Amino acid sequence: MSAIPVVIDCDPGHDDVVALWLALGNPALDVRAVTTVGGNVPLPLTTMNARVALTVAGVNDVPIAAGAAGPLVRELETAEFIHGENGLGGPELPTPTMPLDDRTAQQLMIDVIESATEPVAIIATGPITNVAILLRDRPQLLPRIREVVWMGGSTERGNATPYAEFNALVDPEALTIVLDSGVRFTMVGLNVTHQALLTAEVRERIIAIGNNTSRFSDDLMRFFCDTNEEIYGMLDGPLHDPVAVAVLAAPETVELVHTRLDVETTGTHTSGVTSVDLHGMLGREPNAYVAMGLDADAFWNHVIAAIATLD
Repeated sequence: MSAIPVVIDCDPGHDDVVALWLALGNPALDVRAVTTVGGNVPLPLTTMNARVALTVAGVNDVPIAAGAAGPLVRELETAEFIHGENGLGGPELPTPTMPLDDRTAQQLMIDVIESATEPVAIIATGPITNVAILLRDRPQLLPRIREVVWMGGSTERGNATPYAEFNALVDPEALTIVLDSGVRFTMVGLNVTHQALLTAEVRERIIAIGNNTSRFSDDLMRFFCDTNEEIYGMLDGPLHDPVAVAVLAAPETVELVHTRLDVETTGTHTSGVTSVDLHGMLGREPNAYVAMGLDADAFWNHVIAAIATLD
């Protein structure tokens, strides 16, 4: 079976970096482009961090383009309290050797999708603004998009407000556009990503790889775990974004259900909440696949194997 052509749309962020490494190092995926969006930190920093992630991994043949600086209609909310002022708190960041593409994120995605000989998947690990703009402005490309897999939302409680997950809270209007587009859509929420915990054993296994990428990850993961413990009381930080990559790179590790998904855009206390109708209470047609379970051991085996293939 040939590798799935993918675009990774991200807002690095510690967990986005590992998501990039999993996608780049897993033979099931063919990463054609990386696009960035304002999210965890402002767009200039998420774009710089994507370039750093590929530079550390020794990848120099995947174009990177910057996209939306903020949500469609809202002011950007950021997450320096988890990721640090530069978005990658912990290690000393190298000067990236990966250049920034002259195209916008949307134009790069269009070019990749139109030039591919088979439908292209999009894996989004930040606010889904770039994908919404693409589907809104170029609906004719829909048949050429295999699917969209997004890390965001939750079937349970949130991490940015009591009920809203960060990526959903930042731009729920964009999520509505994507859901209404008819594209095959998968949500990978906190209910599952909180099972992808960076335990001491996992961190030791990554460090033991001994390559440049694993060494860089040591300070990165230590910082991420420390801030998660301080803010959420979680000793082992949950590595959210790579689970979205695993949906395509290692589908046997993620359990999905087909159900109805909507997002709240107007609630005073519930803006950004993802409403997942697991029991069909609304009687509406399913419009999304939602992650409900993770084989954490198998997932980490894939992450570690991917990192081992990089510099």
